[in-house]
Amino acid sequence: MLNLNKLGSSGRVKGFTSQYAIYIVLVLLVVGITIYNPSFLSIDSLRNILIQSSTRAIIALGVAFILITAGTDLSAGRIVGLTAVVSASMLQTATYANRFFPDLPQLQLFIPIVLAILVGLLCGLINGIVVAKLHVPPFIATLGTMVAVYGLNSMYFDMDPNNSQPIGGLRKDFTHIGSGSIGSGQYSVPYIVLIAIFVAFIVWVIFNYTKLGKNMYAIGGNVQAAKVSGINVAKYLIYIYMIAGALYGLAGVLEASRTGGATNNYGNMYELDAIAACVVGGVSTTGGIGTVPGVMVGVLIFTIINYGLTFIGISPYWQLIVKGLIIVAAVAFDMRKYAAKK
Repeated sequence: MLNLNKLGSSGRVKGFTSQYAIYIVLVLLVVGITIYNPSFLSIDSLRNILIQSSTRAIIALGVAFILITAGTDLSAGRIVGLTAVVSASMLQTATYANRFFPDLPQLQLFIPIVLAILVGLLCGLINGIVVAKLHVPPFIATLGTMVAVYGLNSMYFDMDPNNSQPIGGLRKDFTHIGSGSIGSGQYSVPYIVLIAIFVAFIVWVIFNYTKLGKNMYAIGGNVQAAKVSGINVAKYLIYIYMIAGALYGLAGVLEASRTGGATNNYGNMYELDAIAACVVGGVSTTGGIGTVPGVMVGVLIFTIINYGLTFIGISPYWQLIVKGLIIVAAVAFDMRKYAAKK
């Protein structure tokens, strides 16, 4: 970490700005929107931002695993969509007219949830094997998985008697996970936010206090050096892709629970938002660098852009322009730091 005490006053300012740029951007966004419309800074707005950030944060944390190994994952969004459909298809009420499985008995809540997460984990395992064992570049491997998973999801979604109808009529015990909260009234804390915080804590522990985390950073920093030091790169890459897939599966379950339904188009382009949030949050595109707090702040920044600019009536097209500029600036900043280190 940069030692600001050893720098002059201008150097300290520059160093502080460089080190905490992501947090400065977040504060400026909130301040700017609040100045334009003071009602933005309210408990309801904060609650809505956190709810909208929750599933995106879990996806971004999964993507962060891959990016830190100097890889990428384009299949994340489609895996989210598949697992949302799988969980929702088995958790409809018995009285719903258009049940996906008309003769399926009412299952224990945890069974479809665990099954959906395992489906995500299996997709991650396939990604990991293709990348680690077949040595296919992650971009191509996950691009192929993205297309295949969407095709598989569409076939599943189109089965009789559903025939591509949106899946609805979900059980209350399932939707309560996405819409319920601890406490009452304005100051209650949504379950989905607590789940995202818990997942972020577990990922933080993995990043900082486990052998997997240590080896993940080593692989991303210099894969050849990692091999020379005795790290089984292929094994750890497979583990990492499996964990990422399981996180996408959990996010798919929560997305279905939060929205009260699912279609085969759920999760479309979520992977790009997740990659962008990671990059803006300080996860290096060259691998070996990234933190959980940075990823979470990156997700918050993009949620505030979407929610905040809509809140003050800015066109969605301008939102895309702002997001694009922030992404390019973040990557350019990252590459400058990488060039300086070389």
